[in-house]
Amino acid sequence: MILYHGSNMIVEEIELARCRPYRDFGAGFYLTTYPDQARRMAARVVRLYGGSGAVSTFEFDEAAATGLNTLSFAKPSIEWARFVMNNRNRIFDETGSSECNHDAKYDIVVGPIANDDMVLLFRQYAEEFITIETLARDLEFCELTNQYSFHTEKAIATLKYKGVLDE
Repeated sequence: MILYHGSNMIVEEIELARCRPYRDFGAGFYLTTYPDQARRMAARVVRLYGGSGAVSTFEFDEAAATGLNTLSFAKPSIEWARFVMNNRNRIFDETGSSECNHDAKYDIVVGPIANDDMVLLFRQYAEEFITIETLARDLEFCELTNQYSFHTEKAIATLKYKGVLDE
């Protein structure tokens, strides 16, 4: 499977130490199956940090990932929302919890991206303006894109750099 990573530079070698914490699925290297989504992410990163936008492509060896601890969310759900909110939360300290990946207990996590519409719903839920049931129901109407996040060196070993996506 080919996955795409949008950034403000070409990424040939993945360095987990450079990955920022408090992302949807925890600190890790994020990719997608959608080239256009990766292009949008590259443009966003360039706006924030400068540099030149690039979409690096990687081949993901799914067979090599068989023995890894993988968590997958097929669609937005209450469990997915809690997982994302806990990973983004800088004060959530239950690192042993299955509802968080601050400790990289999951080598690979796959699921929807929490876009701006979803983040607004998360905020409304966190501030108790809506219930968890309302959150789950409203998430069903959000446009879905995906993300694959790799959190350990074992997970990174399943990726092989293939080059830069031609514009």
